[in-house]
Amino acid sequence: MGSDASVVTCSWRPIRWIGRDHRAPARLPGARGRPVTTQQAGNKPSQLPDGRDRLPPGQRLTDGWPVLTYGSTPRIDLATWEFRIFGLVEDEKRLSWDEFNALPQIDTTTDIHCVTTWSRYDNRWQGVRFRDVMDLVDVLPEASEVMFHSYGGYTTNVPLEELMGDDAMFAHSHDGQPLERDHGGPLRGMIPHLYFWKSAKWVRGIEFLPDVRPGFWEMYGYHIHGDPWKEERYVGD
Repeated sequence: MGSDASVVTCSWRPIRWIGRDHRAPARLPGARGRPVTTQQAGNKPSQLPDGRDRLPPGQRLTDGWPVLTYGSTPRIDLATWEFRIFGLVEDEKRLSWDEFNALPQIDTTTDIHCVTTWSRYDNRWQGVRFRDVMDLVDVLPEASEVMFHSYGGYTTNVPLEELMGDDAMFAHSHDGQPLERDHGGPLRGMIPHLYFWKSAKWVRGIEFLPDVRPGFWEMYGYHIHGDPWKEERYVGD
């Protein structure tokens, strides 16, 4: 799906960088970002329906939506855009932009939680539920993991079971407007119950796998799973 990764995280703040270059991406050539402002929760609910605190431990609430991209933000032509479903499936499938958007559409509101400690409440998304995309193919029974592939070469791994709920989706719009390029447009993953790096920008395909294989940030020391309520930020957490 590509090898020259556009490295994407979700904050202007330095992050832990593990590898040959230990500088934070915010200090690397090509990194750019905009600061965020904090806000109080006000009258917003403080707990989730299952009783957990709505704001995961170690997070702070923001009313902004930070952006940081190391490397170029891809320019994607919808006329040639293609979504590929492959790996452990009977027959792989490819969809054009029009074919993808002909799938059943959902409109849902979720929170997002970035590994760099900010959270943003009440994001309204429009798009296609993951399992409706999965239903287009016959997935082999040995599949247990999914690798998201993006334009630019970015990847991230997610357990298949984490994607079967109502909140896991591919989003093409935010608050009723098409997703901006900086935020992952034309299409990004959206898995709100995991840290935000798992919601890959510029998605171009999903690969079904038999076992855990780390994606881009996971190879650089980010947690293989990424549950915000367990603070699974980095290897060893």
